[in-house]
Amino acid sequence: MSGARSSALATLRGQIERIETAEVVHQYDRVALGHSEVDTALKGGLARAAIHEVFCEGRQGTAATGFVMGLAGRVSARKPLLWVRQDFSDIETGALSMSGLAEIGLDPRRVVMVRAADVESALRTSADALACDALGAVVLELWGETRQFDLVASRKLTLAAQGSGVTGLMLRMAAQPLPSTAETRWMLRAAHSPPSPGWSIWGAPRFDAELLRNRHGPCGRWIMEWKCDECQFSEPSTYSQPVAAAPAYRPDPAVPWQRRAG
Repeated sequence: MSGARSSALATLRGQIERIETAEVVHQYDRVALGHSEVDTALKGGLARAAIHEVFCEGRQGTAATGFVMGLAGRVSARKPLLWVRQDFSDIETGALSMSGLAEIGLDPRRVVMVRAADVESALRTSADALACDALGAVVLELWGETRQFDLVASRKLTLAAQGSGVTGLMLRMAAQPLPSTAETRWMLRAAHSPPSPGWSIWGAPRFDAELLRNRHGPCGRWIMEWKCDECQFSEPSTYSQPVAAAPAYRPDPAVPWQRRAG
């Protein structure tokens, strides 16, 4: 083996070792999500320049997608967001709505959609995108169990993210968690969202978010509410149920009729 090749291999092994011991992640800042308990568990917030995995339980893909949108909105820092998904994703989960992105608080003009023909293309595109520091975040959406996304592929994505400072968000549909170099791993379910005050048609989006893996803190499960105007998560709001107002004039209670004296 040539000296140059040995040196390159030693460098790569050193990079992988730093990933495994989680020393590099601390060099990058974290962005608070807004939910105090979650931010405490994450040691201040979600780590930038790292890979985060989001899974969904059963047919909860919509909840997982909304949660990833929220994370992307927090970490992208007004930079462009690249969303990579497979060609058939629109058939399986439906197309992403630009108006829906706007309603959740994200600027659709900053979102670039890329459709990949297969998993290999999606992984290659995401790795190249993660190496571009002009982006704020890269979302890679994969459907089903894919043998191509193994520990080696995960390491490549992590190295690219650490080299540029761009955050990678893995959205896994119809898949089970496998070993990876992800900083965090989440399992998402939809949570009940009551109407907001004033009998609004829609309540704030709520997520039942379970943190399955946290490389630098405890795991847990929380109800996280998304604040569209503030573009951040929070603890669930407590709305009192509206009660119909009592009329200003109320007649005396009825009394039994009495026979009039003759």
